[in-house]
Amino acid sequence: MNTAPSPDLLAASSGDWPDTLIEVGRVLDAWGTRGWIKLAPESAEASGLLGAKHLWLQAPAPRRLRLGLRVRLARRHGAAVVALLDGVATRDDAEALKGCSVHARREDFPAAADGEFYWVDLIGCAVVDREGVALGVVDGLLDSGAQAILQLHVAGRRQPRLIPFVDAYVDAVDLAARRIVANWQPDYD
Repeated sequence: MNTAPSPDLLAASSGDWPDTLIEVGRVLDAWGTRGWIKLAPESAEASGLLGAKHLWLQAPAPRRLRLGLRVRLARRHGAAVVALLDGVATRDDAEALKGCSVHARREDFPAAADGEFYWVDLIGCAVVDREGVALGVVDGLLDSGAQAILQLHVAGRRQPRLIPFVDAYVDAVDLAARRIVANWQPDYD
């Protein structure tokens, strides 16, 4: 088994690495014999993978492989996604990509429906209570299985503040203003 990308695959790469890339998955393995790759999406909603026209792959250290490739086909396959990319023509090419992180441009994501948000867009938003008191800044989200949970960085505090991202606790999200209003008080935690 050859684990190095073929010269054809390396020639198909683009040298561009856009600033707006978001990690959307990881290459699990080759799928089939004709260059398809099997991807693990970063979230249960794989729209970033399925809607992208190009994907950028980066190999884990110490390899220095960085590829930007056009997506020919992509579809769901159980919890995974399988994709066929330009320049990935053989099973060996696909196997050489195993372990690579997969990135897509944020502007290539499908538009979110009303009242829905991409987690990446919430990171960095200031969260205030109904009276305008600062509660923290979103520095991550957690998936509890039942709901998403905002993870807030609070200045001067070691532990993050956690607020369920559900209508009962989140009154408004204004992405343009980078602000979230929550039905939450600082002494709840």
